[in-house]
Formats: sequence, structure tokens, C-alpha cells
Amino acid sequence: MYTANEKRYGKMVYNRCGKSGLKLPAVSLGLWQNFGFKSSFANMEAMIRTAFDLGVTHFDLANNYGNPYNGSAEENFGRILRDMRGYRDEMIISTKAGYEMWPGPYGDRNGSRKYLIASLDQSLKRMGLEYVDIYYHHVFDPETPPEETALTLDAAVRQGKALYVGISNYNRSQTEAILKIFRELRTPFVAVQPSYSMLDRWVERDGLDKFCLENGLGLAVFSPLCQGLLTNKYLDGVPADSRIGRGETWVGSRLDEKMVGRLNRLNDVAKSRGQTLSQLALSWILNNKAVATVLIGASRPEQIVENVGCIEHLGFTEDELKSIEEILK
Repeated sequence: MYTANEKRYGKMVYNRCGKSGLKLPAVSLGLWQNFGFKSSFANMEAMIRTAFDLGVTHFDLANNYGNPYNGSAEENFGRILRDMRGYRDEMIISTKAGYEMWPGPYGDRNGSRKYLIASLDQSLKRMGLEYVDIYYHHVFDPETPPEETALTLDAAVRQGKALYVGISNYNRSQTEAILKIFRELRTPFVAVQPSYSMLDRWVERDGLDKFCLENGLGLAVFSPLCQGLLTNKYLDGVPADSRIGRGETWVGSRLDEKMVGRLNRLNDVAKSRGQTLSQLALSWILNNKAVATVLIGASRPEQIVENVGCIEHLGFTEDELKSIEEILK
């Protein structure tokens, strides 16, 4: 059965992020692909409001989210937020910096003090905020000493520009190294953001999930549906209007006959539980005690409604877990 440190308000489940006092909804909304200037503003606003009405209070962004990758998602989110200011204290807003933004030494992949401070100031301006709840270093930078990155994130908290800090796309050894520095600084380091799904279980092989659980850190998982593979879209092949059909994701190379068979077997398990395949995939991740929240993406409000439905069936029987493991082998 589901045993995370959960508490329900309405239908949504809220989990403490690691051992911190920060509570995250079991399902959070990531604004990566569909919140840029090429997207419908009315649809973006409908997705944000639908999510919030369902209890999704955590909205995850980054300086390079949106299309084009120049802060467009943050700018659009800021526009939507203007009419929702009265709910700011119920919202968890996170942003990240570290990936490429523009040509040049401080627009390239980076973990330096100069890059991270400048980027946070730009993000706050785009969103019209005084602070974010979580500020992440987006990707490990082997060319910057971890002490510099950690001190910079700590400074963001001390300056009142962030309440908590986190890291994304770090493995276990990299997480362990920066955790030691954060502990010396007494930085409120609470969240680790890795990719993780039924079809991408590197965090288990690496031991990152166990390390975070043992050290009071919460996992905020992205790509929980493996770029859409773990949905009903691909049970009968590749629709032309899908992300794989349009060539917008690398996972198309994985969709062979064997994978289609595996997805259909997982879908049979989902149906036996009264769930869709995507709901099963999200519930399965939330069954991992280290996970505080799953970050979903969406292109329309109906997808958010469906995915949030995973919280209705979070528990698993031993037989169900065994069946899933057999399929995933």
C-alpha cells in the first residue's frame, strides 16, 4: 500500500519534500514544452487554472523552458499569475538555471556564481516575483567547483530570492558531494529532480532514490511518462499527430514491436486497477517512498485531469507489483 508521508486536502495528496516542512502535491505541473510564445495563451491559462483547481499547487519552470528557449515559459506564466496573485502563498513555484540559453560563455551550460545569480534575477523579473520557492541548479557542471555552485544557491536563499534550493540531473555521487557542502552552510537543500519512469529506472540502479530517502531529500521526478510512451497513444502504433510522429522526441527509437507488446501488457494491469496506462505509471512512481512529487507535462487541460486521477489508486498489491516487474524485465 501507499505509505508516503501523505496528507489529503480535498482529493489531492500532499507529501513533505524529504524531511523538510515543504509540502508538494503528489502531482505537479511542469511548464517545459507547451508554454512558449508559439503556444495558445488561452490554452496555457486554462491548463494552469485547471491544475490549480485540482490541487496542483506546484508549478515547475526553468530559464530555458518554452519555445523558443529564451524564458518564454516564465514570461507567459508571469502573465497568468497576475490574475492569481491572491493565491501566491498557496503556490510552490520553482525555476532552474544551468542549461544553454544563448551563445557565449555565460549563456552556455554553466554552474558559476555569475550565471546562476544573473539567471535568477532574470527569472524573477519575467515572472514578476520577489522570490521563488525552490531554485534548482539544472544540470551538473564538471567545470565549476561544486563549492561555488552551492555557495551561490545558498546566497539566493540568504538574499530572500529563494526559500529552498535543489539540484537536477545529478547522479548519486554528485548529489552526495554537494550535500556535504550544503550541510556545512546549513542551506535549506530539500529537492533532487531526476528523470524516472517505469521505462527509465536509472535512479534505482544508481541508488539515488535510496540515498535521498536516507538523507532527508525529496525526489521531484520529471519525464514520469517517458516522453509520452507510457500513455494510450502508442498502444496501436504511432499516430501522425503524436510527438513521436512529429519527430519531437528521442524515444521514438524505443518504440519497436517488443515495446508495444510491453505497453499493452502494462495497460492490461492498469485496466484491472480501474486506471489508464498513464495513471498506472504515475501511481507506480509515487509508490517509491523517496518520491515527493511527479512532474507532468501537458498540452491541454484534459490531460491534467486524467493524470491527477492517479491519486485515486495509489496503493498496490504484492501481486500487482510482481506482475509489473515481470513485464518490465
